[in-house]
Amino acid sequence: MHKLADVNVLGTEYSIVESGRDEDKILENADGYCDHSLHKCVIDKLERKDNSLGNLDAYRRKVIRHELVHAFLAESGLSDECYWANSEEMVDWVAHQFPKLLEAFKQAGAI
Repeated sequence: MHKLADVNVLGTEYSIVESGRDEDKILENADGYCDHSLHKCVIDKLERKDNSLGNLDAYRRKVIRHELVHAFLAESGLSDECYWANSEEMVDWVAHQFPKLLEAFKQAGAI
């Protein structure tokens, strides 16, 4: 595993780490995951293959955002009691749309 960053998630330090599918069996079925018990977000190395996306860097950033959304929901206490907080579709929507939301908030003077 290779540490990419430490991030403050609502007062709790989370490590963002990169690992390979050969090192971490959870990544056999996902491009990333959040382990809130260890305060860690793990993303796959996402190495270039013939059938991979053209812009792996953009996708990698989206995976990191996705796992951080899971971390924020867990640290908020929502992942234990709230259906939508565990919805991969909802988490993915937030991760995908966040850059656009941030830009809109900046334009509106809301940040």
